Amino acid sequence: MIQKRSIAVCIILSIVTCGIYGLYWMACLNNDVNTASNTFGTSGGMVVLLTLITCGIYGIYWAYKQGEKVDAAKNNRGIPSSNSGILYLLLTIFGLSIVAWALMQSELNQMAV
Repeated sequence: MIQKRSIAVCIILSIVTCGIYGLYWMACLNNDVNTASNTFGTSGGMVVLLTLITCGIYGIYWAYKQGEKVDAAKNNRGIPSSNSGILYLLLTIFGLSIVAWALMQSELNQMAV
């Protein structure tokens, strides 16, 4: 089941906790997108660990793959989709990963029942 989260609260908590809540949010996003798209790849905890170990490089790859999974989940539900992977990738490369996460959360909130 996909959990609806307040995007504003997630962003504020990420800023207030100096990114620690952001890592938790990243793990939750990964798990929710896996559930929504019926693909069970890397777990949320492993995504955070790999991102930390590779100094953020895995996070860039992860953002692109999340976009593909979000598009697949939208297609499975009959919702028109765009190429979200490229958007998330560009936002993450330019240091706006929190914006990409907010967009992912927005898509997940729309798919949550």
